[in-house]
Amino acid sequence: MTFVNAILVGLKEIAANKFRSALTMLGIILGVSSLVAMSAITQGLENGLREALEAVGGLRKVRVEAQPVPVEQRHLQDFARGVTLHDVLALQASAPEIEVVSPEMRLDGSSPVLSANGRYYRTFMTAGVWPVQADLMEHKVAEGRMFNLDDDAAGKAVCVIGTGIRDELFGRPEETGEPVNPVGRTMNIAGVPFTIVGMFEHYESEADFKARIEREAEAARQRALNPPGEKGKGARRDRGWGGGRRGNFAFWIKNNTVYVPLNAMWMKLRSVQTNAPPEPRLSSMELRIRDVSRLDQALTQVRNVLMVNHRGIEDFAFRTQEDWADQIQTSVRNARMSGGLIAAISLFVGGIGIMNIMLASISERIREIGIRKAVGASGPDIFVQIVVESVTLAVLGGLLGLVCSRGVVWGIASLTPTDNAPVITAGSMLFAFSFSALVGVLAGLVPAFKAARLSVIQSLRYD
Repeated sequence: MTFVNAILVGLKEIAANKFRSALTMLGIILGVSSLVAMSAITQGLENGLREALEAVGGLRKVRVEAQPVPVEQRHLQDFARGVTLHDVLALQASAPEIEVVSPEMRLDGSSPVLSANGRYYRTFMTAGVWPVQADLMEHKVAEGRMFNLDDDAAGKAVCVIGTGIRDELFGRPEETGEPVNPVGRTMNIAGVPFTIVGMFEHYESEADFKARIEREAEAARQRALNPPGEKGKGARRDRGWGGGRRGNFAFWIKNNTVYVPLNAMWMKLRSVQTNAPPEPRLSSMELRIRDVSRLDQALTQVRNVLMVNHRGIEDFAFRTQEDWADQIQTSVRNARMSGGLIAAISLFVGGIGIMNIMLASISERIREIGIRKAVGASGPDIFVQIVVESVTLAVLGGLLGLVCSRGVVWGIASLTPTDNAPVITAGSMLFAFSFSALVGVLAGLVPAFKAARLSVIQSLRYD
């Protein structure tokens, strides 16, 4: 019997016992669907985490922060001055491995209260920076402009805000039904008026984008049902941080950012605090290295420059995003292992079902096998036929599982929405299908050995 004939015989057996074959393939269908679905969810998780990592600068970004002096240098505590603007200038002049360096100054203690239009809001990302900070943090200005070096040198009371600040203080576009542009308006920061000269783009994950489109459509429908001047329930609102769907935390931070010129932060806000130091001290420095493959060399270079500038006092520390990247890798690997194990168990159960049905089929076809052996079929021929029938069942189940996997992924995304939509990849589908075929081969071995070893005489006598 040729290989093609063996496949045709397998399909004929499946067609002759449709209901039994469908139940047998169900385990394979569920196993393949679950394997593809788990892979899709994991891929969506990985995409979202890596997207968030890139949104805040990626692996090339390094933060330098002040820290208490080491124990062995406690006697030099009074000489420690933390991170200052002198460190920024020294790195610009003496650290060629650094591409961009930007100072950052925040108010001591709690974040300042922002106010406008009788509304109040507090976000911890209110900082005095140089204009280059926007590029370093992957910000893009959507309305107005970024303040420049002249604004910083003059200490002008200007600022650039994120869309989250606009939503809380000036209104959301989905509520008003028209764009809200706060550029040119005044916002108080800790009671000091600042003019808004720019607004950053809105940053969001794919799932948040879909949710926002749905909210805007619902708000438009509510406005149509409740024209101005009439009382109505109004559109449902997403309250952002503190309630509702928050989305990815990295995007929330970027949308709730307020940047003011560094000198304005010092002269108008920081220097008037009762605990302000006699000279400007930075909260941190943000660095971007030229080549991520030379991260260790770049950090060594920065440390050497700062140690000279700090007279040997190590009152600073580095914070890289390598830990975040490692956590992403670990989380994705664990998710894939756990999801793959669950799917493998499902496929294993499906394989047991195939083995069971093939054993039952052999019991029903003992006389047929005896006749085939009597007319010249060898044991290996019988063995191949049974294995091919088993693989045919598994392959058909695998193909149906691939088709059903799209519905499973859609159902999971609808019932348990996450910040990032599941992504079905060709690699996961190929792996699931190949694994189902392998299960078919393994499930058919025992029945095939049993069929191949049947005695011709006993088989012909079987009734």
